Amino acid sequence: MAEGRQRPPGGGKRGIRKKDLALVFGPAADGDGVNVLRRRAGSSTVEAGTLRPLREGRAITGEVVRLEARAEAPFLFDCETDEELSTTTQAAPQLSGPPQVATDEYRRGWDAIWGRRERPTALN
Repeated sequence: MAEGRQRPPGGGKRGIRKKDLALVFGPAADGDGVNVLRRRAGSSTVEAGTLRPLREGRAITGEVVRLEARAEAPFLFDCETDEELSTTTQAAPQLSGPPQVATDEYRRGWDAIWGRRERPTALN
């Protein structure tokens, strides 16, 4: 038998997890991030998204990822998701207008302008 290293079963790839692939293709519309195309490991579908830097005091929405540059192209990155920091819940849909809240102060103002509504005294 020839001398040398013995390979573990599976061709030596045990314990190595495939990473997602991200391609940066331009700045975000608001100028605070970059647009990317992402192909997840083990999938042939491509997703479009926007990467933004983490900012102290701002809520995290979506996935927190770590990018590692590839040598063959300056705009191609290996992408890993940080499961611990990522949010898995969908963001609430944006509704038009402020929330409807009837506080005691609001009710006092309503009564001062429009007067109190009289309640009927009959039971039925």
